Amino acid sequence: MTGFTPQELQAARDRVIPDVAAGGLSVLFCGINPGLMSAATGHHFARPGNRFWPVLARSGFTPRLLKPAEQDELLSYGLGITNVVARATARADELSDEEFREGGRLLTGRVERLRPRWLAVVGITAYRTAFGERRAAVGPQERTIGATRIWALPNPSGLNAHWTLETMAEEFARLREAAGVPDRRADL
Repeated sequence: MTGFTPQELQAARDRVIPDVAAGGLSVLFCGINPGLMSAATGHHFARPGNRFWPVLARSGFTPRLLKPAEQDELLSYGLGITNVVARATARADELSDEEFREGGRLLTGRVERLRPRWLAVVGITAYRTAFGERRAAVGPQERTIGATRIWALPNPSGLNAHWTLETMAEEFARLREAAGVPDRRADL
């Protein structure tokens, strides 16, 4: 189904995939870290069952459902993708708290250079750990990085059963509206 053998996926462990980013974006989405499928393909949120791409489309950030291989199209919409921790793992729980804290420091530097209007961290636990905000909840945060506002979003992994596709799309749409990004859904 994935086109990769278990050995090929394991060989992708610890790989780093390039950000999809540019200066002055409306929203820079920030994943936890690449999974092995993302590292093997070089595309963010590439694991089948990850709801990131369907949620972007349902929330109006994109006019249609993009495939992970079309990730560079996000730049034309003023959107980008990075990660808190750059190295690929099979599961996020393989990362240490120190890796998250160091990732938060490195992410802060990236945001200071790129200056997106919003940084959207997809994964509340990753946000809490990376930025030392133990009581943070999903939604807009008080913390800023320069003029960049921060929004913590639910993790789109299929393992996150607390959020349905619909409730996740509603939260992403709240961010889209706050960021002043037009609703791009084609069926309006």
